[in-house]
Amino acid sequence: MNRLTIGMFAHVDAGKTTLAEQMLYHTASIKERGRVDHQDAYLDSHAIERARGITVFADQVMMTYQGTVYDLVDTPGHVDFSPEMERAVSIMDAAILVVSAVEGVQGHTETVWQLLHQHAIPVFFFINKIDREGADVARVMDEIRQHLTRDALLLEGPLDDNSLSESETLLEQLAERDEELLEAYLAGERDGAFWLQALQGLVRGHRLFPCVQGSALQDQGIQEFLEQLHLLATAHYNEAADFGGRVYKIRHDDSGIRWTYIKATSGILAVRDELRCCVEASDPYEKVTRLARVNGSKLQMVEQVRAGELFAAAGLSCPAAGDGVGIVKNKLHYDMVPTLTSKVIFEASLNVKEVLQAFYMLDAEDPSLAVIWEESLKEIHIHVMGVIQLEVLQQLVEERFGLRVSFGPPEILYKESIMEPVIGYGHFEPLRHYAEVHLRLEPGARGSGITFESVCHVQQLSSGHQNLIRTHLYEREHHGLLTGMPLTDVHITLLQRAGHLEHTHGGDFREATFRALRQGLEKAHNVLLEPYYDFKIKVELEAMGRVLSDVQRCSGTFEAPEMSASHVVIRGRVPVSTFMNYSTELASFTHGKGVLQLRFGGYGDCHNEQEVIERKGYIKEADPLYTSTSIFCAKGSGYAVPWFEAEAKMHLL
Repeated sequence: MNRLTIGMFAHVDAGKTTLAEQMLYHTASIKERGRVDHQDAYLDSHAIERARGITVFADQVMMTYQGTVYDLVDTPGHVDFSPEMERAVSIMDAAILVVSAVEGVQGHTETVWQLLHQHAIPVFFFINKIDREGADVARVMDEIRQHLTRDALLLEGPLDDNSLSESETLLEQLAERDEELLEAYLAGERDGAFWLQALQGLVRGHRLFPCVQGSALQDQGIQEFLEQLHLLATAHYNEAADFGGRVYKIRHDDSGIRWTYIKATSGILAVRDELRCCVEASDPYEKVTRLARVNGSKLQMVEQVRAGELFAAAGLSCPAAGDGVGIVKNKLHYDMVPTLTSKVIFEASLNVKEVLQAFYMLDAEDPSLAVIWEESLKEIHIHVMGVIQLEVLQQLVEERFGLRVSFGPPEILYKESIMEPVIGYGHFEPLRHYAEVHLRLEPGARGSGITFESVCHVQQLSSGHQNLIRTHLYEREHHGLLTGMPLTDVHITLLQRAGHLEHTHGGDFREATFRALRQGLEKAHNVLLEPYYDFKIKVELEAMGRVLSDVQRCSGTFEAPEMSASHVVIRGRVPVSTFMNYSTELASFTHGKGVLQLRFGGYGDCHNEQEVIERKGYIKEADPLYTSTSIFCAKGSGYAVPWFEAEAKMHLL
């Protein structure tokens, strides 16, 4: 039996969940169609989703159509839950992108398209709400071709071998996109099966994107869309190969059991099989204790799963979202990351360990939260996309864990890096302990994070101990010296180390490593980084001057405007801190006609570094967890040596 995973994507309120309900109804997967506004949509099964009328979690449901099983995944449409959406993209065989026939291509529509295009996911457009006043399918098709892809193809009427062979217009459009097809067309090839296979190949190869119009609410065009989806969406999996899969989310049930959600990309996996997360060679094998197919909120226990299936596995504690398992040996890195940080506020009567444990569990399910425990301040901080996410988190924590929390105002998540190479030295030698570590710190490419290598010979330090130092560097987020914000884009090289057969213990290298890193930062030229948006703004010509002025006022840059007879498109780059509320301002002076697309564009130099440093007021000497002081031993006792004197006392120099 064929099996495909289909993702549902859209700008918020384009009608994505309503379309999914109709598809489930037409395939007899549900008996009654729910509605978002009636708070009874089948896929919005969480109370939070039904109360808010938006999709928050990427949930899945199975439907069968003409012998093919589809796992339909309804993804969030609100920008605050973009990381949840992005994690789901990695498992898609095809995607349905819903566009309103009234509003047309909106900001988040472009963001979704770029993500799907980046992953080369075959995309089917459903132009929805054609029954609404102001609907204009021709205009929307022009917008799709202008802003998303010129290879969008509007399909009207039934599609089969006969209709393909009889439609000269359609055959011409296929022939335009492939030299071999052009030769076949010019040679008089009119076999419907040949052209259907060609159309399937163009769709699968991300070279042609079918578009269908309809109204999900009024049940118009749904059956035709299902038939074309079934005809053109294809995928092939090898069950005979060794098992491989991709983790796309983590969930915990009411009993606290951790379920790892995986897309099987090859082979067969059975209960009691041992599975390994293959990101690191040292990752352990773990036994799968239970397997389940997921259908809405229900888990159906099974003994084995096959290539192409989505399933949940119990017994795995190691894999995280994005990890490959089995023969899939890489880890995905996500582009949609939070640019804001917020403090978790809770009453003193609550047990801080209980609150922290709850957020660590949420962090496993949504790694973009990046939960941080500030030991010295006894505070919990999280990374977030926006205010709506904080409101949902507040409700989620109370419902799942019975804890009442709130959040501080979200602030920009700054980061820090260095400008030139330095060598950091760390020595840790209190009585009966001994370790010394030398690290070279170099600026990394923007977006590279913290990377590590070792040039220390194994005769000086075993591979196991070198991996231990690497583990220590990755075990926590490191603070910069300017504002205490996370360190990033630094390449760290282990140069050499010293230990003692009798007095070196497990934690000694950890202490020496952290001191070496911090001592290197003390000597380096540190730089403050802030998040940037890559923006695209479409306005009428008369508003162009105002937009360009606003971008400059916000410390942004822009490319040469792209002008048409009535509109202008402006692209550029601008700090998140100055532009995060610009959508409201744009809507005001364009009377809602301006279109703004914002996409996270990575980190760059902070435009107002000194101002931010003064506002943060970080005092590096008052941060006991990040000391640059080395410890040496003399006359039976340890003594502290400040960072600027430590280098001269190192044993390996």
